[in-house]
Amino acid sequence: MTDEGPKGAIRSLRDLPQGIEPSRDLWPQIEAQIAGRAGLEAEASAPAAPARRARLPGRWLAAAAMVGCLAVGVWIGRSVLPGAAPKAPPAAVTSGAADGALQAAWVSDPRYQREHAALMRSLGAQLAALPPASRTKVLASLETIHEAQQQIEAQLGKDPGNALLQELLVNTYQDEMRVLTDVREASNAGRGI
Repeated sequence: MTDEGPKGAIRSLRDLPQGIEPSRDLWPQIEAQIAGRAGLEAEASAPAAPARRARLPGRWLAAAAMVGCLAVGVWIGRSVLPGAAPKAPPAAVTSGAADGALQAAWVSDPRYQREHAALMRSLGAQLAALPPASRTKVLASLETIHEAQQQIEAQLGKDPGNALLQELLVNTYQDEMRVLTDVREASNAGRGI
């Protein structure tokens, strides 16, 4: 120890005593605890095998129930999926046949029909208000959309249950409405598209 600090102050590891004997021997208690745990683990592992066997049928029952639910879901889903026999909607609007193929029947939303008809009636005046470059872009876009609609409707006439074609047709209708709405907004603002 150094003489600089209070008596008994430790400033480094060298100031600690080199050997300290414990007040009692701890090893017998540690050994007893280890032996007690080992005995408990041995007792616990012996009945674990029958318990594991008892859980095994439960797992098989759960797997069988899952397979059964899947089978019932597939059976029910067969009548709901788009590939099922199409049922005619009550207020179907059919378009004319193209190339001898039957066209799919579609139920049109009256609000959509009203808005579409109003936008188409005012399209000529709105196009006249646009700059020539914008007018050319709009007409080209509308022509492309109408060609796509005709092609999709022709394919739907051959395969009316095709969900992908139905989604594509809805998307082309939405694209057409988007273009018509943009034309209306652009012509009202007096700017190009």
